[in-house]
Amino acid sequence: MSAELIERFYAAFDRRDGTAMAAMYAPDGHFRDPVFGDLTGAEAGAMWRMLTRTARDLKVELAEHDDTSAHWIATYTFSATGRPVVNDVRATFRFADGLIVDHVDEFSFWKWSRQALGPKGAALGWTPFLRKKVGGTAKAGLDKFIAKERARA
Repeated sequence: MSAELIERFYAAFDRRDGTAMAAMYAPDGHFRDPVFGDLTGAEAGAMWRMLTRTARDLKVELAEHDDTSAHWIATYTFSATGRPVVNDVRATFRFADGLIVDHVDEFSFWKWSRQALGPKGAALGWTPFLRKKVGGTAKAGLDKFIAKERARA
């Protein structure tokens, strides 16, 4: 059951269906990664909706998975810089009642920032300063996206 949910999750991601991805989280579910940090509840679903709506050339490959983890690769153009990114991600999951209650994505922030940000990312991607700046920008974008969704409702 959990392996099937992971397959459906990444299939939805590959077809850029953030609404389907969000529906797979428990209402109080938790997500964490090196860019967005910790997101809880509806924030996680909103993040996936935001990312899939803005993705122009996203390709997601589920390389391997089992009942609690996944290895997936995202290939896309980072919109802020126009630079190509291939992000190799390891995910761990916990499930309850057929929904995701905890999801942690891990990847090398330095490798990601080197691709996404170019020379600045290569030089500063290992520093807490750049992590904090990128995370703050990502979180601010998510907050703005959530506010727009609420205004439409």
